[in-house]
Amino acid sequence: MIRVRRSEDRGHAQHGWLDSHHTFSFADYYDPAQMGFRALRVINEDRVAPGEGFPTHSHRDMEILSYVLEGGLEHKDSLGTGSVIRPGDVQRMSAGTGVAHSEFNASQQEPVHFLQIWILPERRGLTPGYEQKHFPEESRKGQLRLIASPDGEEGSVSIRQDVRLYSALLAPGQTVRHALAPGRHAWVQVARGAVRLDGQTLHAGDGAAISEEQAITLTADAPSEILLFDLS
Repeated sequence: MIRVRRSEDRGHAQHGWLDSHHTFSFADYYDPAQMGFRALRVINEDRVAPGEGFPTHSHRDMEILSYVLEGGLEHKDSLGTGSVIRPGDVQRMSAGTGVAHSEFNASQQEPVHFLQIWILPERRGLTPGYEQKHFPEESRKGQLRLIASPDGEEGSVSIRQDVRLYSALLAPGQTVRHALAPGRHAWVQVARGAVRLDGQTLHAGDGAAISEEQAITLTADAPSEILLFDLS
């Protein structure tokens, strides 16, 4: 079973400095039919104007991943971490019992375009933590590269939930296939380009929830960047 979530049906917030699209209910956008999928709670596609950003704010009991598509995102938090996240980087912040952080566009000239992903943790009250790793384009071209997993396998960042997240960069005509174990589910998010999934074309911003399938096959119709979540 495949349920497509079209880009134009997402929630949208325009704050001048911030242009944000919400795949699932978030902030002032609420749809009881779009509260997440399995442990996946938030996929926000954000564009932040030069020099602007999110002042210090707090989170609890959430695994938060930042995935930059263009530009640089400057991060500072109450754990003492400071970094700039760029394309190919994956940042994981485990909010746990509580963490405060800020996120700003690292450039005064160019916008930053990124996905922020929230995953419900395996349990509440975990110790906060931070991790950031780089995944070169070469490791993601024409194949699904594991970038987040419960145990940090294959050099991925570690998240405290039974979720495996893959990234792929596909040239036109390239195909990737991912087998789903019995009882597993998947979410596909198209970050850029266009891919075919079971006869349906997904464009940038589109997502798809997949259940009761043995495998997922994606074929690119244009240069594409995709994320694939394998979920319990």
